Amino acid sequence: MEIAVLYRSMTGHSKKIARAIGEELGVEPMNIKKNPQLADYDLAFIVGGIYSGKSLPDMVEYIKTLTVEQVRKVALVTSSVRDKTGQDEVRSVLESNGVEVVNDEYRCRGNFLFFKMGHPNKKEIEEAVKFAKNIRTASLN
Repeated sequence: MEIAVLYRSMTGHSKKIARAIGEELGVEPMNIKKNPQLADYDLAFIVGGIYSGKSLPDMVEYIKTLTVEQVRKVALVTSSVRDKTGQDEVRSVLESNGVEVVNDEYRCRGNFLFFKMGHPNKKEIEEAVKFAKNIRTASLN
């Protein structure tokens, strides 16, 4: 199974989470800002933050280019000051491109300026890794 870990990070939180997932799954995370070219991946984890209620615009633009020929299934991992906010726009764009998106989305707290300092913490990163392992296992079946 070919797996990709993609991230876009403005504060470093998503990069930290992507690195932990990549280490566990044995893949090198790819920064969306560098416009990585994908081909024939079975599963991709897209790790991104929410800023003012939305994904970063350059991340959404990159996601718009992804097709089912490049990646068949995507799982979203999100960090946000309000851990209830997900990557809804990213999900919508992927689905409109025919890419299957896992129903579950891992969401954890991030921090911004003085709000929610210390997040994502070690436990939240470990839970993101556990989420990724479970999705990979389920995808193998």
